[in-house]
Amino acid sequence: MTTWILLRGLTRESGHWGAFAETLRARLADARVLTLDLPGAGGLHRLRSPADIEATTQHCRQQLAALAVEPPFHLLAMSLGAMAAADWAVRWPGELAGCVLINTSLRPFNPWYQRLRPANYAALLGLAFVPQASRPREQTILRLTSRHLDAQTGAAVVDAWTALRDARPVSRANALRQLLAAMRYRAPARAPAVPLLVLASRRDALVDARCSQRLARQWHADFVEHPSAGHDLALDDGPWLADQVARWSQRKGMS
Repeated sequence: MTTWILLRGLTRESGHWGAFAETLRARLADARVLTLDLPGAGGLHRLRSPADIEATTQHCRQQLAALAVEPPFHLLAMSLGAMAAADWAVRWPGELAGCVLINTSLRPFNPWYQRLRPANYAALLGLAFVPQASRPREQTILRLTSRHLDAQTGAAVVDAWTALRDARPVSRANALRQLLAAMRYRAPARAPAVPLLVLASRRDALVDARCSQRLARQWHADFVEHPSAGHDLALDDGPWLADQVARWSQRKGMS
């Protein structure tokens, strides 16, 4: 049985995968799918988030060891989580059978204005520094990360996300430490010795899709771009994402 580990992004937690984890389980019928929280988020929201990606990666490895999940396993990770996955592949390639990186950006491959689109700086600063109730915050995050949802579906997602935030809030300090970790992380020019699939959303409002394109070229990774989804690809088109993962895994002989 293959094992897939799912990692989310900045201030997000395992609950934000929504229906996608089950969609992936159904598409990879013989696989075990597990979701991990990054330190400082989800079930670990009371922990202090590391200010560097390397410590975040190490914490994830320790979680799996505590769960007796033995390598090699596959990683599927978004955004900040994909930075941890990339670091994992670089430093412990023997633990990974494959790695899917979604809508991420790594220094030194792209300029700052592609890694985080300037048009959203004001909204992001508001999320970081302006006190807001949970629901308006989640409405802003949905607006920044989704391109596909209609009003009714979007309202249901905001309801679910608001409940997650109220139950397991990520502190402002932890959010800023996660952002600092993302800004500081620098990937090596040489590709890790792990099979890689890089996925991007063409209409990502946060991270320019050219970041994923450049990473795929630099690391000689397989690359696929969704033509219309936003940053949260698992939310906007989970079936497409699961299908891409399954096709790639079969092509590489992983499943």
